Amino acid sequence: MRAKISYLVTAAVLVVFFVLVGGRAVALIGVGTPIAVAIGLAALTLPLIGVWFLWQNTRFVTRANRLAVELEAEGGLPIDELERTAGGRIDRDSADAVFARRRAETEDAPDDWRCWFRLAVAYQDARDTPRARKAMQRAIALHDGRRPAAS
Repeated sequence: MRAKISYLVTAAVLVVFFVLVGGRAVALIGVGTPIAVAIGLAALTLPLIGVWFLWQNTRFVTRANRLAVELEAEGGLPIDELERTAGGRIDRDSADAVFARRRAETEDAPDDWRCWFRLAVAYQDARDTPRARKAMQRAIALHDGRRPAAS
């Protein structure tokens, strides 16, 4: 729940930023001089790219959450199996063992979105966000019946 609130607050702040920057960009374009129009158009690209990025990220999170709900209903949600030190750091040997099991699971059933979802969760638990995101994107594609891009 805390993550959802943080995400919504961040998204709201970004939307306000996009509106403010977009308004200034339109005002510059309205001035009509070549330099002001050029700066206005350049400034308008930032909110446009930001809106696109926010939309893509929101779609990703929504789809991943939908998979989590489905997997939870099936009783297949993974638990955090990673051992941690007293300071909270992940024990590397524990992580390697978990990743080996999850990778073997995905190699045995490469078209099962559930395996890729569990692998993504293991990567996220270990704070390996790029690999977690790629594995989750693959799980989403498989769940939706699309052939995932080669990784």
